[in-house]
Amino acid sequence: MQYISRILIIAAMVLVAQTADAQPPARKGDNKKSNKAETTAVVELTERAKSQYPVSQTPQEVDWKREIYRSLNLENEKNAPLYYPVEQIGNNCNLFTFLFNNILKGSITAYKYNLDGIEQFTEENIVTPVDLLDNYRIYYEEKDGELTVGKSDIPSAEVLSYYIKESHYYDQRTGSYGKRVTAICPVLHRAGEFGSEVTKYPMFWLKYDDIAPLLTQQYVMTSSLNNVMSTTLDDFFKKGYYDGEIYKTVNMRNLAIAQYCKDSVAVKQEQEKIEQQLKDFRTNLWSTKSVAELKQDSINAAVAAANDTISIAANDKPVKKEKINRSSTKSNEKRAAVKKEKTSPSKSKSRSSSSNAKQLSVRRERR
Repeated sequence: MQYISRILIIAAMVLVAQTADAQPPARKGDNKKSNKAETTAVVELTERAKSQYPVSQTPQEVDWKREIYRSLNLENEKNAPLYYPVEQIGNNCNLFTFLFNNILKGSITAYKYNLDGIEQFTEENIVTPVDLLDNYRIYYEEKDGELTVGKSDIPSAEVLSYYIKESHYYDQRTGSYGKRVTAICPVLHRAGEFGSEVTKYPMFWLKYDDIAPLLTQQYVMTSSLNNVMSTTLDDFFKKGYYDGEIYKTVNMRNLAIAQYCKDSVAVKQEQEKIEQQLKDFRTNLWSTKSVAELKQDSINAAVAAANDTISIAANDKPVKKEKINRSSTKSNEKRAAVKKEKTSPSKSKSRSSSSNAKQLSVRRERR
């Protein structure tokens, strides 16, 4: 029995040693998997961070919603805060440099820009930092699994426009109208060989809800007359400080405006038409009439009110005349009676004689 127990103890010790030797490789493999996942997954924010930087999302159940795509030209003065400074100066950088650095760190997940232009925030469309650098020929160095790109190698000067997607919606439960940016895409403007025509390359889509907490931490300058960086990138988009032309709306045929308009004049007219439709919806949110009809109703109401005041004034005039005539007749009668009394000699003499008699009687009594 003692011999068998010794054998069992030795066997147990051998098994423990084998499992101990097998643990380091397994842990290394797990670390590789976790590092790979960190480069592609979105970094989760803590509850405290979410409370400090809340993200206003579009309600899931709304009664009306319209989604449009705009192109922001950074040469426009209103959009210049997204372009300055071209190269990072200390902690100050433009929007693309800020997004690019966070993508390399793994703080932001980029998604592929498909040919149809529709954003798809799925795992199949995730763009890794290495693919991004290789696709657009951006020079980088890799040391110990970390990617480093020099400030001068970041193509922020070539990103001269952005595509953004807006969601306009009306929530009947709260009785509120809202507008918010839901996606953003930097567009690279790169000239071909030998100075040929510039070609636009939409680089990747970013989900705005993912980058909003980071945008609240980056400040930009919004005026050339005031150089204080007092506005965050998140406020720049939420408050609608940008200016962009509509190039597409969500429609069942998935066509851009240029695809169903015959020329540039028709494109401009279609853009103005869509802008007017959005304004009319906000104006007539609780009315079924158009703006022109509402204006005509207000004019008609003003004219009717003026006519009512005129008719009331016309009806009041005869009544006032009657009152004035009655009072005037009474005063005239009094005046006539006074005149009669003054003109009648008998009454005046009798009054004078009676008064003299009274005076004499008083004098006599005193004597």
